[in-house]
Amino acid sequence: MDEKEIVVTYDTLFDLTRRERYRAELQKLDNNFFIDVVKYLNEKQTILKSQENKESVFSSSESEKTRVQIVNAKKILKDLYERREAKIIQMALFHSRNSEKQPDFNFMLQEEINLFKTIEKKLSEFRKNILHKLLFHECPKCPKCAEKPKDLKIGEGKEEQGNLICFNCEMPEFVGPDMKTYGPFKQGDKVELPENIADMLMNNGHAVKE
Repeated sequence: MDEKEIVVTYDTLFDLTRRERYRAELQKLDNNFFIDVVKYLNEKQTILKSQENKESVFSSSESEKTRVQIVNAKKILKDLYERREAKIIQMALFHSRNSEKQPDFNFMLQEEINLFKTIEKKLSEFRKNILHKLLFHECPKCPKCAEKPKDLKIGEGKEEQGNLICFNCEMPEFVGPDMKTYGPFKQGDKVELPENIADMLMNNGHAVKE
């Protein structure tokens, strides 16, 4: 696969995740990977909306295939992210213990480099403030948890629950931006969903606000 210019498709996502799964080292991704992923998902969502607006047996079958592909693509993305996340955490742990060796950022995206530096910095700080002090017969200085848990304000529970919507068509199971699975839902079902997911469903014409 050409690593200089990778056009994101379902197959490339699957292949990238497979390589990440079976190779110990972090795999190279194109610098525009996140942008290309969002573009791919938006294009698929546009295709799905177009298919759902057509009234035919064939369009119904095609829309179901597209919907399943979007759900599976998001699951693959979650798998890819978590595998890379685990490798980056492991690298940060190693470098926090071996600070004289410089990390190799060639296979990380900028967001992943930021994640690495944040984790490595915290691990190094705790190692210095706890282990090093103990080795020199000093007690680690840990701030006391003086703050009490904040009471929930009136209305906060409702905000957490999201918006109440009513489905005007059947909706199969899908994976939301929070990587949680929702559905399936039937026409007329009234459900309270997170605000961003409710807005997405209403904007796509699948539901209306109650």
